[in-house]
Amino acid sequence: MKKIYIRNFGRTEWNLISSAMHIFTESRSKKTPDELWFTEHNSIFTKGLSENNENIIKEYFNIPIVQCDRGGKITYHGPGQQLIYILINFRLNKIKIRNFIFLIEQVVIKTLKEFSIFSYNIPKFPGVYINKKKFCSIGLRIKNSCSLHGISCNINTNLDYYKYIQPCGNKFIQMINLCDINPHITIDIFRKKFIKIFLSVFKYQAIYKSSYNFLHKIYNIF
Repeated sequence: MKKIYIRNFGRTEWNLISSAMHIFTESRSKKTPDELWFTEHNSIFTKGLSENNENIIKEYFNIPIVQCDRGGKITYHGPGQQLIYILINFRLNKIKIRNFIFLIEQVVIKTLKEFSIFSYNIPKFPGVYINKKKFCSIGLRIKNSCSLHGISCNINTNLDYYKYIQPCGNKFIQMINLCDINPHITIDIFRKKFIKIFLSVFKYQAIYKSSYNFLHKIYNIF
């Protein structure tokens, strides 16, 4: 069975993980195992490649707005939100982008089902929804047949910051926290269930790796 490395970075700055993700992707070979990175970012707004600033309602005075190279429009990342960076080789996995997005949505849907929560996807608007509100956002880029970026799931984040933007470029989208449905589900609990379902859907064997030493190695600064 193919292997995937899993790293939990805890709370991080967006630019630290973004840079590490690009270094990893640009330096990986055909033999480099795929990886899943879990983190929470300090508050930040990120703009996808198709964002032209029309979805910024009002700038929040102390939260940066940064451009990134994923697809999609603008979104918010912050504490209480589980970021999952999905770094896999499409060619070796013999998978195409549309099927990949569908499968990722199914992983999230099946994860929520483990908590007896009904959720669903909307083909024209990628992501996962609960009670007509968006729980999971997807933003990806494919480079050298490998995926960058991934998904964000609101577990217990401050949804007020979404008032400053039109999330994903859709003024009708409302966001939802998982804790609004079940206050007992923490990020740790959600992450463990997500990993279990992801491994089952994508047929991986998990190998848990240190995140601290990995970042040191990536940046070669210590």
